[in-house]
Amino acid sequence: MLSWRDRPVAIAVSLATLTLGSLAAVPAADAAAGPRVTHDARSVTLRVPPSAGAPGYSVKVATESLTITTTRGGRTVLATAGGTTGGLRFRDGGTWQRATRVTGWSWKNGVLRLDTATTRDGVTAEALITPKPDRYALSWSVKGGAADRLGLAFDLKSAGHWYGHGETATPGGGPYTDQPWPLDAGDVHDDAFGPASYEVVDPFWYTSSATGLLVDTDEVMDVAINDAKDGLGRFTVDSGGTYNATVFVEADPFQVYRDHTGVVGKPAKSDATYTQFAEPLWNSWAQFYTNVDQAKLLDYAQKLHDDGIPGHTIQLDDRWESNYGNLTFDTRTFPDARAMSDRIHAMGYDFGIWVTLWINLDSTNYRYAADHGYLLKDKADPAKPCTVSWWNGTAGIVDLANPDAKAWYVANLKKLMSTYRVDGFKFDTRFFDDTCAPDEGYQRADYQRLGAQLADQFDLQGAGIRVHWSGSQQTGFVIRQVDKGTGWDSLAASVAQNLAISTIGYPFVETDMVGGSLGQPAPTKEVLIRWAQAASLMPLMYSSTSPAGTNDTTTGKPVSYDQETIDRYRDAVQAHGRLAPYIWDQVRHSVATGDPIMRPLFFDFPKDARAYTVNDEWMLGPAVLAAPKLSSGVTRDVFLPTGKWFDVNRGTVIHGPVTLRGYSVPLDVTPAFVDLKAPGAATAIRALK
Repeated sequence: MLSWRDRPVAIAVSLATLTLGSLAAVPAADAAAGPRVTHDARSVTLRVPPSAGAPGYSVKVATESLTITTTRGGRTVLATAGGTTGGLRFRDGGTWQRATRVTGWSWKNGVLRLDTATTRDGVTAEALITPKPDRYALSWSVKGGAADRLGLAFDLKSAGHWYGHGETATPGGGPYTDQPWPLDAGDVHDDAFGPASYEVVDPFWYTSSATGLLVDTDEVMDVAINDAKDGLGRFTVDSGGTYNATVFVEADPFQVYRDHTGVVGKPAKSDATYTQFAEPLWNSWAQFYTNVDQAKLLDYAQKLHDDGIPGHTIQLDDRWESNYGNLTFDTRTFPDARAMSDRIHAMGYDFGIWVTLWINLDSTNYRYAADHGYLLKDKADPAKPCTVSWWNGTAGIVDLANPDAKAWYVANLKKLMSTYRVDGFKFDTRFFDDTCAPDEGYQRADYQRLGAQLADQFDLQGAGIRVHWSGSQQTGFVIRQVDKGTGWDSLAASVAQNLAISTIGYPFVETDMVGGSLGQPAPTKEVLIRWAQAASLMPLMYSSTSPAGTNDTTTGKPVSYDQETIDRYRDAVQAHGRLAPYIWDQVRHSVATGDPIMRPLFFDFPKDARAYTVNDEWMLGPAVLAAPKLSSGVTRDVFLPTGKWFDVNRGTVIHGPVTLRGYSVPLDVTPAFVDLKAPGAATAIRALK
């Protein structure tokens, strides 16, 4: 990831130096050159004028009780917290302290420097604000004392609604069954937010007021957004060094997104092929969980084939190995894995399997890997491998920074491919854990890059990979969500989560497996159909639970669905396939620009206030507005923003902005609307009519 320090400053700045005691105005010549600073007895204000493509903004620093307020056009668009919380917070000696008042400041060489007192005796803080036309760098550090954590805190309401972050940890079951949209509508608190997290997260947040925050760190963060409904956004880095952040100030949220993309990068390519966008991947996990064997997998594939439900791959998930990390088939449950693969191929599918970099302590490969130094080392005792607990036991992690370890692991995968006609893999793992020590010369985030390089050697079959942290956006992988439940709440969460992941720079998104996969009772007929319909209007479809029948993991009993379930599911898959040419156009556009494919309404319609809180509709590219049913019942309200919309189900034209009350949604209807003036409208209408 490029830090703000690596990007060129392109605006002229004043060389004047000012102190709190000076009342001299900034010279007119300096003001004409670009940013300028003025002050009075209670504040220091940095003004950045409008320029081509940038709206201009001001940063006002209250000096008596430190707050930093960003305004645009005379309106507050972001403000740090005040009072006893404090905008610049640090932990020293186990207690939280804050910067209190400005004791001195200077404006020199394009940098506004602030010196502050703090609530800790003998400890001060220094903050640097470096402006650019559409953003400013904010860095700050503590002088004296023994700070071990630094943070910024904001008044959430000052910026309107908040978005970004990625998958959220919440008291309501997030990220599995809950994902607030906007973030401030819920209660988010993740104290292990970082490069080693299993959740897909990035240190980027943006707001309805068209501001954004990007924290430049490799450290673990504690992120709390409206935690316990406190109205605050607290972004704390687990380090006592310098806190580096960029605050974007733009005309609308889509421009903030594009500014962020300019920093972290855009996809270099699409990892998934056209076919993998056009047809679903069928993975065995939610169908069988770990109670899978050769006969069951073949029966699963055969029924999908016979029912004419399209799909490009049958992927065998967890519990095919003789032991976790051995990378050999368990011959008790898979007596002839090559014959199984051959039969799947004969049906017209590719064949894939689930793999992980976790090697359980009781596996044969663990001892071999440990003896050869192929595992990540323990942070407390680098002489031994670190061990991690995961959902299938206790394991070591293959050290991808060790070339020999990586080569050994890749050789094992290639042997599986050649022996059993395996076409690709679902990588389901973390590449690093915070109990482990990075190799010399590496940091936590480097293991995301190393994991991406490993996975990029293989076909991921549309299952993608859970790579993340700033800079991973360039990989172009499909990003799949964390497991979801099987109820309506999880369907709603999957939609909001796709919007969150897509708008932190990962455009090739899919929900968790259609119908959910969290070990809950099998989805009802209605949930399964509605989930498939929703996924049909997303970039990719990721499937598992078969509409021809599944198993209830909580009871061990089979679950039957009726013919309508099969028909409606097939309809959704076929509609997605017809839409594939339009989706593929968006894929190519994303590779060229970094723009998200699935995105919130307000990205395309920033002037429609209602668009900022809609959590059950989205834009698929610039032309298609998706409004599927995400809850029980047969009606829903649909908001259409400003424009001229074609209702693909009714064949009528509707002028927005308007809310369609009680829109009829029987089980065979998936509401979708096409913006008649948008690029790709004709292609979308042909696909969806």
